[in-house]
Amino acid sequence: MLLDESDLEARLRELPAWQRQDQRLTRTLTFRNFADALDFVNRVGKLAEEADHHPDILLHNWNQVTLTLWTHDAGGLTMLDVSLAHKINAITG
Repeated sequence: MLLDESDLEARLRELPAWQRQDQRLTRTLTFRNFADALDFVNRVGKLAEEADHHPDILLHNWNQVTLTLWTHDAGGLTMLDVSLAHKINAITG
């Protein structure tokens, strides 16, 4: 179920590192090197598999990872996205 606008705004205040772009959440992280970026992608992949909720993941510029979350079948942002964003935040250190 899509989050209504007021609930979404409240939940996004808990995720200041994430940016809202229409009905998607994005976050770009920069790492020391390619190996660290790739390790992070693999850790996010494990979280995504456990949650059965899969973000778009872009590894670019050899040390940057951009994540994009939204619930495809709902057509926007749901609690699945917020929950996964919190889990990703927990592994970013």
